[in-house]
Amino acid sequence: MMRRFLLILLVAGTLVLPASGQRAVFTNPLLPSGADPWSIHKDGYYYYTHTLGNRVDLWKTKSLADLKAAERKTIFTPPFGTSYSKELWAPEIHFLRGKWYVYVAADDGKNDNHRLYVLENSSADPMTGTWEFKGKISDASDKWAIDGSVFEHQQQLYMVWSGWEGNTNGRQDIYIARLKNPWTIDGQRVKISQPEYAWERHGDLNDPNNPPHVDVNEGPQVLVHGDKLFLIYSASGCWTDYYTLGMLTASAKSNLLEAASWTKSAEPVFKPVPENQVYAPGHNSFFKSPDGKEDWILYHANPEAGQGCGGHRSPRAQKFTWKADGTPDFGTPVREGEALPIPSGR
Repeated sequence: MMRRFLLILLVAGTLVLPASGQRAVFTNPLLPSGADPWSIHKDGYYYYTHTLGNRVDLWKTKSLADLKAAERKTIFTPPFGTSYSKELWAPEIHFLRGKWYVYVAADDGKNDNHRLYVLENSSADPMTGTWEFKGKISDASDKWAIDGSVFEHQQQLYMVWSGWEGNTNGRQDIYIARLKNPWTIDGQRVKISQPEYAWERHGDLNDPNNPPHVDVNEGPQVLVHGDKLFLIYSASGCWTDYYTLGMLTASAKSNLLEAASWTKSAEPVFKPVPENQVYAPGHNSFFKSPDGKEDWILYHANPEAGQGCGGHRSPRAQKFTWKADGTPDFGTPVREGEALPIPSGR
């Protein structure tokens, strides 16, 4: 790792360590490419992952601002010819009940068959030990599902994800369910959001293998602050330039398994900024600075219009704050190459 007093050339995604007494800076993107970024901080390290399609990789680093130089390891490559061999999307790593778990969507090469799967590792460091395939995680309906995320509230584990109400493509909704343990859903799923507003319903397709239009709510992430829970989700198709973040809010005292407990904000909370050359910002996650004093949003975006859901999407990070009413203020996506102070406490 470079020492604090070294000054190097500022380039995209590079950690820059300034003169003594000044805070180091970094620039976005964190990596040249990488959709659906996710990270967790534990025991002084960040563990990071994103969609690769054919496997799951982990990165380990002291600072996400230095992700390009991070240790990297493939932890799971699915066997050939299974229901989960292809199209591995949006992996997330969590530390739950004393073990590591990865949740990832996968299918057999046909999108209609996407479901959620779980990996488990009992090692203290997820870069070591053995990752065991625990199998599919689903409620009894066993409908199409992607973008699974787990959170704990009042000592109860919950899973949220994006799914279809029926068996055919056309609309993606957000569902929640209680977990019996990190790999087993307990009870029925509950739909808590579906695309309603115009900004959630950009989704025209020109693809003979799909419907002409799909409305999308996906990528749910739960953020807890004070006496409220905020579920931040991605709206509209990732294949459009209008991919953006919306928000549901629930009281910490409410029954999270009741749809009426969640209130949707009428406007997006983080959206494209063409003047900054940031298009389709979405599929976010959250992390704290190493000292726990700052809140950061991690997301992907395209640098130009019309780039869709492909490899142009790159992971970016920026600090966010809180409004007087206790809701998050994500600001606007910053331009590539803009110098940002690294997360505090390192």
